[in-house]
Amino acid sequence: MRDPFPIAPIPALSAWIQPYADAFHLPTLPLHIHEVLGAAAFYTFVHTILSPIISNAFFSKYYPKNHRARKANWDAHVVSLAQSVLINGLALWTMYYDEERANSDWEQRVWGYTGASGMIQALAAGYFVWDLGITLLNLDIFGLGLLAHAVSALAVYTFGFRPYLNYYSSIFILYELSTPFLNIHWFFDKLNMTGSKPQLYNGIALLVVFFCCRLVWGTYQSAVVYVDMWKAVQRGPDAGYIAAAFEKASGVDKNLMHFAKDAGPVPVWLAVTYVASNLTLNTLNWYWYFKMISAVKKRFEPAKKEKAAVPAGGKGTGNVATGAMVGEKQGLRQRAHSIEDVVPDSEELRQGTIQ
Repeated sequence: MRDPFPIAPIPALSAWIQPYADAFHLPTLPLHIHEVLGAAAFYTFVHTILSPIISNAFFSKYYPKNHRARKANWDAHVVSLAQSVLINGLALWTMYYDEERANSDWEQRVWGYTGASGMIQALAAGYFVWDLGITLLNLDIFGLGLLAHAVSALAVYTFGFRPYLNYYSSIFILYELSTPFLNIHWFFDKLNMTGSKPQLYNGIALLVVFFCCRLVWGTYQSAVVYVDMWKAVQRGPDAGYIAAAFEKASGVDKNLMHFAKDAGPVPVWLAVTYVASNLTLNTLNWYWYFKMISAVKKRFEPAKKEKAAVPAGGKGTGNVATGAMVGEKQGLRQRAHSIEDVVPDSEELRQGTIQ
């Protein structure tokens, strides 16, 4: 499928980036540089202009306009919400309509290229360009952990312009299916809706989607890509296969292996880098999910201790006060159970590189 982005490559931008693309072996980058920079500019616009306008108009009571750190964090969540909804929709659309991509064999999954998958990769890279920029400008707020995440994520998506695993750009972006629910959960906290039914329902959806898209889908697809990469490290694409492909169709829009004509085996360093990044993310996904589950168990233990602190049949104010004091000394708070007990704070999740 051709790149469905409504704006064609800009010759001046393509010419500007061409020397860098040649130097770093990124032949498809000139075809998508306008999308990378366009996405980065769009998310910068959302962060600096659109989010303040909308937030002041509809949530002026809660929007921390006079607190730099909280404002930056709020605006970053607005961008994350917008990006996750947009990129998920486009990735699902691409996977459904891109027939060339759907019919790819293992060689095409590793070295092949379609314009639609290239667009997904470029828009994701543009988001991480914005992410890197905003993190550097607010390093004291977001910290070195998020800086490392932004750098590594941008590097992984940049490798795709070799092209490398272009097929999987849409697959792994679906990790983001849980991100809208995570951001909505965060906004419920800021709008003083912690423990409300809407947050409960959203939290249940978060847990279910997180499990399905990150743990089930993500782990399975990781195993598939490892198998493809193992084959690709052993040998390059078959020369006869590529020659036959070029006989049937020529041009970047018709031949998935257009950029693999002179490709060799995947460098070991590239495969190792990709596997290490993927394993790190998958490990974090499992870690955070089990932390969510353990939070449920821990939340019920304090409730039992509090109940035991008040003697049975104790109706006098003295007994109640004593029980309250014991509970307070033990650091226990009596409140209704909510999804907040199940889901770790979103700032902890962000520090865990879950975006």
